[in-house]
Amino acid sequence: MVDVTAKDVSVRTGRASGRVRVSARVVELLRGAGVPKGDALATARIAGIMAAKRTPDLVPLCHPIAIHGVAVDLAVEDDAVAITATVRTADRTGVEMEALTAVSVAALTVVDMVKAVDPGAVITDVRVEEKTGGVSGDWVRDAAGEVVRTAEENDNGDNGDTDGAAAGESPPAPVPGDGGQDS
Repeated sequence: MVDVTAKDVSVRTGRASGRVRVSARVVELLRGAGVPKGDALATARIAGIMAAKRTPDLVPLCHPIAIHGVAVDLAVEDDAVAITATVRTADRTGVEMEALTAVSVAALTVVDMVKAVDPGAVITDVRVEEKTGGVSGDWVRDAAGEVVRTAEENDNGDNGDTDGAAAGESPPAPVPGDGGQDS
């Protein structure tokens, strides 16, 4: 495991996305009465939040860090369920793996909830969409899927982050879509 002791604490976010391709019948059920197993979207949302908090237990050598906010959003599209997870922390290492884990487990949960209706549901396109904070700087994935740096490193080799807690920085703002719930 990489030693991050010497790194400064900074506010960091990670956003990941993925999709579960499903049949027209599943889309109809998700938009209406729901699938026989229960509320697939609510169950997947909770599963994703729980998974983000358990990432170090699932991914070897992943640092256990304090998760300050997790939002898992699911949207029913014409042929899929789109999943986005945003994770925030103020710590010494990023939360991209937590966001990916949230999306992956939410997607697995959707498949589990709809498999009786659509055994052919497929998880696709799981990837990190955006990362902010830390020495390596900020970046976002553009429409073509390419990573575009949004904050360049300065002459000190960082992107200007300060030790958030020590500098008197406010706690991280709520994660969009969080609804103010403690996750």
